[in-house]
Amino acid sequence: MKAKEFFLKGVGKIKNFRLTRKVFAYPYVLFMLIFVLAPLVILLVNAFLDTDQNFTFDNFKSFFTDSVNVRVLSLSLAVGLITTVLCLVIGYPVAYILSKWSSGSIIVLLIILPMWVNFLIRTYALKAIFALLDTTLGVGTVIIGMVYNFIPYMIMPLHTTLTNIDPSYAEAAKDLGANGVQTFLKSTLPLSLPGIISGITMVFIPTISAFAISGMLSNNTVLMFGDSINLRFANQLYGIGSVMSLIMLVFVLILNFFMNKANKGEAQKNLW
Repeated sequence: MKAKEFFLKGVGKIKNFRLTRKVFAYPYVLFMLIFVLAPLVILLVNAFLDTDQNFTFDNFKSFFTDSVNVRVLSLSLAVGLITTVLCLVIGYPVAYILSKWSSGSIIVLLIILPMWVNFLIRTYALKAIFALLDTTLGVGTVIIGMVYNFIPYMIMPLHTTLTNIDPSYAEAAKDLGANGVQTFLKSTLPLSLPGIISGITMVFIPTISAFAISGMLSNNTVLMFGDSINLRFANQLYGIGSVMSLIMLVFVLILNFFMNKANKGEAQKNLW
């Protein structure tokens, strides 16, 4: 009887099952728990464990007292900043011009198309070009490689934002006597700030955490923070590697916080 009652209850629950939005969220929640939350918990635990699995703060001490780690982090931030500035300087004019063309969306698609190829293959191709040009591999080639790999992430949000700007704003500025430069500086540029912020976020964050690109384009003479983390885990130094991963996560969260705050502030300003 108990087995029969249990079976009938199960059948009843199946009959009462409804496909709601909440149900569709379950796989996403499960994915986040397994592939996002669980690895973060593992990193957090390993950061406070030594090789004998004892609780310790030595991993944090080792990182902050080692000048090499600080130099690598500083180099990564510098390369990320330079890459982001170059992507913005190159990407904004390209996105602006394409937003004025009727075929601009198709050209943007062609710019994005190489992203469908694995970034390692693209980087190997770029390294082959440097070899043909007999270029000395170093920080300069790493920055070029970073710009090459991440500039589509700058052009995409900029083109989308610039395309969606109402032309009546520029027309109103011209009617009030503004020339082309004034119209751009006073109207187009401020209205495109959300795209600029999105582009900066999408380029700077992956750049400072990137690895493999720097090693390939510098013959392992330039060590980025992501490479250093990968090296620690490869050598089974899980404690210090976890600490470095958490520090990188903190940088990403801080940057996201300020970027989101700036984006919200700009959105509220545009509403007024």
